[in-house]
Amino acid sequence: MTTSITRDQIVENLRNGLAMTLVEALPLQHFADRHLPGAININFDEVEALAPKVLPDTDALIVVYCANTPCQNSSKAAVKLAALGYTNVFEYSEGKEDWIAAGLVTEKSRVAA
Repeated sequence: MTTSITRDQIVENLRNGLAMTLVEALPLQHFADRHLPGAININFDEVEALAPKVLPDTDALIVVYCANTPCQNSSKAAVKLAALGYTNVFEYSEGKEDWIAAGLVTEKSRVAA
């Protein structure tokens, strides 16, 4: 089972400078187009390979999100992270769509061709 976190809680954490890693569980092209501020990209099917390298602290606050509530990538990624021993994983199930609809800032990344 995954613990949920709301948009307002994420905004508050960012505002307060709380150490938190935002992880977008969508393919790289979707991440590059738009992602939450400071987020990193770990597609849900690459969690086992990438998480130990990019998320070395298994007790750190990690928030996983994907596109929207119907999208299950964030849920799958959160379950995989928990299975790998991560102890402080939350899921923002409303995802990027909710963030954008609220008029909050996003970032873009360049993807090498």
